[in-house]
Amino acid sequence: MGEHIAILGAGSWGTTVATLLSGQHEISLWARDESIAREINELHTNHTYLGSHVLPVSIRATSSLESALEDVSVVVIAIPSHGVRSVLEQCLRPAQAEVVISLTKGLEERSNLRMTEVIEEIWSPEFVGLLTGPNLASEILLGQPTASVVAMEDAVVARHLQEIFSTPALRIYTNPDIVGCEIAGVAKNVMAIAIGMASGLGFGDNTRATLMTRSLAEISRLGQALGGQRQTFSGLAGLGDLVATSSSSKSRNFSLGCALGEGRSIEEITRGSRMVAEGVRSCRPVAGLADQHLIDVPIVKEVLAVCHGGSSPRDSMLRLMSRVAKSEFDDQ
Repeated sequence: MGEHIAILGAGSWGTTVATLLSGQHEISLWARDESIAREINELHTNHTYLGSHVLPVSIRATSSLESALEDVSVVVIAIPSHGVRSVLEQCLRPAQAEVVISLTKGLEERSNLRMTEVIEEIWSPEFVGLLTGPNLASEILLGQPTASVVAMEDAVVARHLQEIFSTPALRIYTNPDIVGCEIAGVAKNVMAIAIGMASGLGFGDNTRATLMTRSLAEISRLGQALGGQRQTFSGLAGLGDLVATSSSSKSRNFSLGCALGEGRSIEEITRGSRMVAEGVRSCRPVAGLADQHLIDVPIVKEVLAVCHGGSSPRDSMLRLMSRVAKSEFDDQ
C-alpha cells in the first residue's frame, strides 16, 4: 500500500477522491456526521451525496478528527469554505503530514483569504497546494475520462502528488501557479451562477457563450492582478473548469443559477439541501478582492446583487447589456 492519506470532508467530491485513491493508498475519510461515517463503513454507500453508488470497502470513515489524522502522511481538505477554519482549529496538523492539498473552491468570507492561505495560517505545513479542474464528481465516479491540475510550487512534491492522484481515467497535470489556479476555481463558481441565470431566463447558446467568454476575461484580469499567470486561465484550472461548471446540470452553481433565472429565491432553492453552491458565498469575497485591486468585475457584481442584494436576474442581465461599449481586450 502507498501513502496513508486523510481526507477531511465526506461530501460528494471528498468521497469521490477517497474512492479514486483507495485502490493504491490507505484512506481515512473524516465525516462531520457520525451517521454518514457509519453508513460508509457498514453499507459502503453515501446516499446523502452520492446516491446508491457502492464505495470501496477499504475506505475507513470516522467522525473523529483525531482518528482520521492518526499516522497520515498527506492531508486532503474537502470541506466547504465556510467550515475550513473551524475544522482545522479543532486539531493540530500531524507532524509527519508535511503535505496538505485543498479540494475546496471558495474564499473565506470577511478575510477574503484563499483556502491555501487559511491552511498556511492555521497549520503551517511545509508544502500546501490544491487539486483543481473540471471535476464533476458523478462523471468521475463512473470512470469517464477527464483531467485535473495539481498546483504546487515545489516541482518534486508536485510530481509525487501527480502520481498519487493519477488514475487510468483521471490525467493529472502539474502547475506551479497556486494563486492563478485557486482564483480560477473560486471565480468560476460565481460565473456559473450568472450563466445559469441566463439559461433560466430562457436565453440561448449565444447568450451563454458570450457570458462564458466575458467571465473568463474577468477571471483572468482578477487572477493576474493577484499574481496568477496568464496561461493558467486558458488551461484546465481556468477555461476547462469554467466550461464544465457553467454548462452542466450536474453543477450545483449552474443549477442554482437556472433556478434563480426561473424566478425562485435563494432561500427556496437551498432550503433543506446539504449540497453547497460555493458561488453564493464566494461572490462577496471575490467582489471584495476585485475592489481592493481596482479590477472591474461586472458579472461578479451582478451575481452579488442577485444573491445578496435583492436584484432580479433579468434586471442584472439588462445592466450588463447596457454597459458602455469598449474594446474587447481592454484591461478594464
